Amino acid sequence: MTAIIDADGALLGRLSTYTAKRLLNGEEIAIINAEKAIISGKKASVKKQYKAKRELGTYRKGPFFPRMPDRLVKRTVRGMIPYQTPHGRAAFKRLKCYIGVPKEFEGKTAEVIEQAKKQPVDFITIEELSRSLGANV
Repeated sequence: MTAIIDADGALLGRLSTYTAKRLLNGEEIAIINAEKAIISGKKASVKKQYKAKRELGTYRKGPFFPRMPDRLVKRTVRGMIPYQTPHGRAAFKRLKCYIGVPKEFEGKTAEVIEQAKKQPVDFITIEELSRSLGANV
């Protein structure tokens, strides 16, 4: 049984920590509406930070940083899991992220994480950030 979490309007960091804990406990989780999650902070500074992360390294060796919204959310959750250990890698494989709501989850109810729903004054959506990084969302 897969737990479905709706990321619409949720703070990315709080959503990721909550998801990481549940993944490490052995749950299978699907995050829908990944592009509607938000990052707190001024738009210009957030874009600058993520652009710097993307430009790090070389095109051959990496580290490679994603542009797509679902991949950005998945990468953030990965940062909160010890993914280089067997336990962490197994937990990371149980995570699926989706842009929008896929057909398999359309009729089902999704969890809304109340701890992640605090609306900050300055924020940017993952979709807007992805577009500024060059993704075609």
